[in-house]
Amino acid sequence: MSITTKTGDDGETGLLFSRRTGKDSPRIAACGDVDELNAAIGLTKAHLQNTEFAEKLTTIQQALIALMGELATLPEDAGQYAKAQFNKLTAADTAKLDELISNLEGGGLSFKGWALPGESVPSAHLDFTRTVCRRAERRVVTVLRIGGLADSQAVVYLNRLSDLLWLMARAVAQTPPTNN
Repeated sequence: MSITTKTGDDGETGLLFSRRTGKDSPRIAACGDVDELNAAIGLTKAHLQNTEFAEKLTTIQQALIALMGELATLPEDAGQYAKAQFNKLTAADTAKLDELISNLEGGGLSFKGWALPGESVPSAHLDFTRTVCRRAERRVVTVLRIGGLADSQAVVYLNRLSDLLWLMARAVAQTPPTNN
């Protein structure tokens, strides 16, 4: 099977459950931004190989894949999505981020004022990834506001994730994470 299907040549793309929508729809823009966030995390992770943060970022990437599934599902197909038992972001996923944030804040991390990205390559990648996360969050808010995403943790999760990425960048700038 080829990756080239030519089904998108007319400006539409596929959603879950054989649905189609315009490539310029807010839903696809949000999905694309979450996909870009996932790729940015992958790039960041490559600079943090064999560290405690790399493992945590992998878990976050898996949660983002679940979010892309939610975004690729129209509200009228939410029941089908649930019945298919696809992963969906939950309050427990956000709680994991809260725990990571609490651990970083309680671990002696100190900062004052505005952080200037670029203290190190890994911290700069974390800061860049944070900005991609904020953009994805804004796009997801748009989908939520137009009624295109029901009962989702997406905005809370992305908001918390950007906080975590900021803290990780400060931690990496001050003391690189330990190798496993």
